Amino acid sequence: MQRNILEYLEHTVKRVPDKTAFANGEMGMSFREVYDASRSIGTCLIEKGYAKEPIVIYMKKHPHMITAFWGVVYSGCFYVPMDEEMPAFRIELIFQNLKPRAVICDESTRGLIDSFQDFEGEILLYDEMIQTPVKEEALEEIRDKAIDTDPIYIVFTSGSTGIPKGVAACHRSVIDYVENLTEVLQVTEDSVFANQTPLYFDACLKELFSSLKYGATTYLVPKELFMFPLKLVEFLNEYKINTVCWVVSALTMISSMKTFDKVIPKYLHTVAFGSEVFPIKQFHLWKQALPNARFINLYGPTEATGMSCYYEVNRDFEEGESIPIGRPFKNTEILLLDEKNQIPAQGEPGEMCIRGTALTLGYYNNFEKTDEVFVQNPLNPYYHELIYRTGDIGKLNEYGELVFISRKDYQIKHMGHRIELGEIEAHVNMNEGIRSACCIYDKEKGKIILFYTGEREVKDLVTSLKSTLPRYMIPNQVYALEEMPLTANGKIDRTKLKEIYQEKKRRK
Repeated sequence: MQRNILEYLEHTVKRVPDKTAFANGEMGMSFREVYDASRSIGTCLIEKGYAKEPIVIYMKKHPHMITAFWGVVYSGCFYVPMDEEMPAFRIELIFQNLKPRAVICDESTRGLIDSFQDFEGEILLYDEMIQTPVKEEALEEIRDKAIDTDPIYIVFTSGSTGIPKGVAACHRSVIDYVENLTEVLQVTEDSVFANQTPLYFDACLKELFSSLKYGATTYLVPKELFMFPLKLVEFLNEYKINTVCWVVSALTMISSMKTFDKVIPKYLHTVAFGSEVFPIKQFHLWKQALPNARFINLYGPTEATGMSCYYEVNRDFEEGESIPIGRPFKNTEILLLDEKNQIPAQGEPGEMCIRGTALTLGYYNNFEKTDEVFVQNPLNPYYHELIYRTGDIGKLNEYGELVFISRKDYQIKHMGHRIELGEIEAHVNMNEGIRSACCIYDKEKGKIILFYTGEREVKDLVTSLKSTLPRYMIPNQVYALEEMPLTANGKIDRTKLKEIYQEKKRRK
């Protein structure tokens, strides 16, 4: 039985040692180079006395950063990824939570560490650490003592109070996730991934661990290319990318800008997407461009190690329909619970709650927040069994497939009616000339606020919505933006939209 994620690397390096594992267009590292360097890093940390504690990796997005991940795991510690793009204030909050004794840097980030007020630990340079001679006995001793519920990493998610929450995942939950995900994606040694998200999000696990397990290759896409869809597709073609696992906004950025009129990502045969609802109009453009590709909708929270459900698109969808999130991975169950903690009737909404090995260890150094959402299964009064309450609302459709409806936070009560803001957004996205749309709610004023990007005039859009939505769902204020603000991992930034709205209110 596999107990450690490093077994993926160790099996692969024996089979394809010289194959490129991770690259960024400028340089690449073979599995042998990754293996050797990570074991040197692990040895270095062991010799310095670090054990079973968080090691921050503060580096630019690069194959070296990925290698440092595995080096930390070899030492028996757990890695906490950050990079220079993270705001200094957020980093300081994370450091206050972790109180790390060591940070691994590269030359580009070394000088930035001195500005962190809450760090008094040791600064370790990647280039120096990989010069450490490997000590087999030390690494073997760590491995012999390791168990599969030891943590591997902590990734920080946004907290509702503004304080980031660090989700800690262990070997067992990640192995469970990797085995399921790679089966769904049909990963092989010939898979070539293009990584879209920053390495400090758990979303990058899809590419990184798939590559480790099968000897596939992952290219790190330069962030600036996501502002130039034509160059982005040319990058995919240059490196013969055949598999992507991207947030929806990254895909719609390509299709909405009529990129396919000029160039097609001709090697792509697997397109996995998630984190947001894929507007059917934009999905059709992708399907028309790549009629033979597999399209897979993925759903899952960081607290359940990334992705928990999948749906391979196998039928046509009309405007206004939602692509399901399908069914849970093997060894995972999704419970729908209503407000009375009962299973709702077929087709009725409920909160999606997750049970199974994929659940993480909870929030690091925050038992209170952990206990709020990792709770006893209310359907099981007989023994301790945790479930994770996602805060997402879903239902089963007529095919028995799970369909995501909205976040609990995006359900509003307006003019006496319960409204899903996502339903308004879906209607907006049906309109010609719309690239993206997002609604927020001003509870104080009782107003629905719509932001969108595209060529459509505000007046024409409102007129169109009046013909498809009931009066109580028509946005009270509509703003056209040149660009939709996005979070670091490419999702629509609702917090930024609220700031934009507050600024517009002040100017009135």
